[in-house]
Amino acid sequence: MSLIPMTKYRTLALATVGFNFSFLIWFSFAPFTGPIATAFGLSLADIGILASAAIWLAPFGRILTGWFSDKFGAPTVFAVVLSYVGVFSMASAFAQSYTVFFIERLIVATAGITFVIGIQHVSEWFEEEQLGTAEGIYAGIGNAGAAAGALILPRVFPANWSGPLFETNWRAAFFYTGVIAILLAATYYILGEAAKSEEKRQATKESASFKSWVYTATRYGTVILALAYVMSFGLELSMNGWLATYYREGFNTDNLVLASTFAAMFSIAAGLLRPFGGYVSDYLAREQRNILPVFTGRYREQWTFVSLCFIVLMMFGMTLAGLSGKVLLAVGAGFLVGMGCAMAEGSIFAQVPALFPNSSGAVAGVVGGVGTVGGIVYPLAYSASVLPNLHVGYSVVAVSMIPIVLLTAWVFQPTVARVATEAGFVNESGQSETQSVSSRND
Repeated sequence: MSLIPMTKYRTLALATVGFNFSFLIWFSFAPFTGPIATAFGLSLADIGILASAAIWLAPFGRILTGWFSDKFGAPTVFAVVLSYVGVFSMASAFAQSYTVFFIERLIVATAGITFVIGIQHVSEWFEEEQLGTAEGIYAGIGNAGAAAGALILPRVFPANWSGPLFETNWRAAFFYTGVIAILLAATYYILGEAAKSEEKRQATKESASFKSWVYTATRYGTVILALAYVMSFGLELSMNGWLATYYREGFNTDNLVLASTFAAMFSIAAGLLRPFGGYVSDYLAREQRNILPVFTGRYREQWTFVSLCFIVLMMFGMTLAGLSGKVLLAVGAGFLVGMGCAMAEGSIFAQVPALFPNSSGAVAGVVGGVGTVGGIVYPLAYSASVLPNLHVGYSVVAVSMIPIVLLTAWVFQPTVARVATEAGFVNESGQSETQSVSSRND
């Protein structure tokens, strides 16, 4: 292991750059939905399915990859994922049938599973009092890759593109981003170190058994954070894949660059403000500050709950802003939704490694994997033909989030939260757990 004190910051930088580009390539199709639809004869509903499909493999992929990261080390797993993603991104540039294109982009979309690899890698290097901020920086700047894609790709590969190898802008974009992914894979493998010490590496590796995974995956704390992530990160995924289409179709603009720029405002907020969410969680825990007396003593939980409530309110705001017919008001509302996602995500992933220090990859995989379900379901609500217009879908999603918020309020009660890492749905022997939370408190 390296003895250089700055290695943990190199790890943070390496993970952040890797995930930032993974997010860019994950949603690299979003700025080009118009020309892709023209090329393959797709309807608006087909585009909604394409946006949803970008998330289909993420739930299982993240769960599996989180466990792999604990077992084999983040640098190896990150390099493997980036390598095959790059290959299939390059291949999708040459697809002539929509079926082949769809399958290849489905595989490229597994770039999103790199999130849990980086979460595990950063948690192996940073102390608990710095986890929220460090993970927030990693995930926040990483998530901003979607904004980078929306802002950069249509400009580097404009509608009138005619360059080396390709005469179609989206084909060129997919090919060259694939090349960069392969180069990043090699860089990560060469420069990455799995943990800050051999002792830490061995403790994490030894916890990576299937029995241990089942136990940690079924704790109440894991389950509720996973559901909270559905309505924060899952929402972010859905918006990243949908907003460019929404601003184009909902406000009758054919300008791809302008629509992508509007969509990027959400991604910028959801990405770059995430460190703030993690920092506040760290600050409240460190200073033992109560901002919601009903959850006295559960400092990180209080901030998570506030953030989730903010998301619900702002989603109703998206509908109202859209119905006003003023696109800039809708862009502003999108920015606020992104801010709510950032606060909640930063807070949630300040809690994950703090609660499960030697199983952060496994828990991050469950939380991150289940959380992506929102990215699959929500785009279908946005584009549902039964809705009167494109603006109402946001309120439909907001209503669906209310049961999660109420369940979160129950688990975050001090009496329940104290045993949330111990009480769960199965016991340590793998049998169904019948002992109630209340009996554990006696």
